[in-house]
Amino acid sequence: MKTKRVPRPTPERAVRILDRLEEAHPEAHCALDYRNAFELSVSTILSAQCTDQRVNLVTPVLFARFPTAALLADAALPEVEGIIRSTGFFRAKTKSIVGFARGLVERHGGVVPRDFDAMVKLPGIGRKTANVVLGHAYGMNEGVAVDTHVLRVTNRLGLAEGDDPVKVEARLMALVPRERWTRTTDLIIFHGRKVCDARRPACGRCTVFDLCGWEGRQAWASGQGKAPAAKRTGRKPPAARPKKRRRGAPPKRGR
Repeated sequence: MKTKRVPRPTPERAVRILDRLEEAHPEAHCALDYRNAFELSVSTILSAQCTDQRVNLVTPVLFARFPTAALLADAALPEVEGIIRSTGFFRAKTKSIVGFARGLVERHGGVVPRDFDAMVKLPGIGRKTANVVLGHAYGMNEGVAVDTHVLRVTNRLGLAEGDDPVKVEARLMALVPRERWTRTTDLIIFHGRKVCDARRPACGRCTVFDLCGWEGRQAWASGQGKAPAAKRTGRKPPAARPKKRRRGAPPKRGR
């Protein structure tokens, strides 16, 4: 039995996919609410392991209390923790955003730099956040922001391989014209949320079905796809605790 060849990840094919996604999702955009580069930086940090919708519920309160990097840098950690608690991992995120604000004030006078290398040297800022901020707040295409949606969709499409964000970003940067780097992230994330779902992809209505290299697309398009099983933690279930005997009650005899 012959295995079907996966289409090669060529620049021409990548551009065709992006053109199709642009036609299908013209409304694709950064889902985080922000008014400036500082707010987008903080919001992107908070979005780790959290939905953009949840972040957008929290940030109006946060930025009303701390509208500038200088004010956030001097914030009491417990107060910030109370505001962002619902985003999850709130203690670690509080240290990250306050540390980012302090670094911003100390190194750049409170202004987010228009430089990738300077951005990633700030506390709490990685490649993804730097790419998101520079691309959306400043219109600079310095890289392709890679999150879980981008990893999943590009692997399925056959544009990239593996789960290393740095390697996947490098592959996409080699395939996609620089002027489309920021837009690439928006389109793929939107497609991943609306169509190419992690557990139940809607392959039957996918606009890039014929360009996709995923072997499971035919099954899902015909309604025969199976959602992946939930991951096991590897932990043993806790042993049942023996019931406590009431004081003064006689012990039960075995049968």
